[in-house]
Amino acid sequence: MALSVNNVVILGNLTRDPELRFTPNGTPVAGFGLAVNRRYQNKKSGEWVEDTSFFNVTVWFKLAENCAESLSKGDRVLVSGRLSQRGWEDKDGQKKSVVEIIASAVAPSLEFASCRIEKNPKMDTGSVTSSTKAKNSEKEELDFTDEDIPF
Repeated sequence: MALSVNNVVILGNLTRDPELRFTPNGTPVAGFGLAVNRRYQNKKSGEWVEDTSFFNVTVWFKLAENCAESLSKGDRVLVSGRLSQRGWEDKDGQKKSVVEIIASAVAPSLEFASCRIEKNPKMDTGSVTSSTKAKNSEKEELDFTDEDIPF
């Protein structure tokens, strides 16, 4: 079977503020619209043409919360993710479908703006991180002899 690839990277402007919601089990999910402009010259007339495409973007988990807190309508962002198609039947029995971007990364474009990165605290998973290990090892006195060194 051939390997399939479903990856998209898109740069555009938010058409609406991210809307943060939660699934029944409490998982955060946010959605926003993205407009992508393309400017090209019509070969026949020589006129410049502006073409705009609109995409719906869905983000999950902590990324959803961060997008809802940090982004607003008009912001220029870079979105990386995958395309997803879903379908449903409307109240009149008509079949509908939509293709949207399920984002795995969202970043501000610094072409016309600047930003300050504010790191969120890491979630406590019950495991000891390498920085914690390093701090603890500084406090401990190591007791070993030359025979303990393997080289």
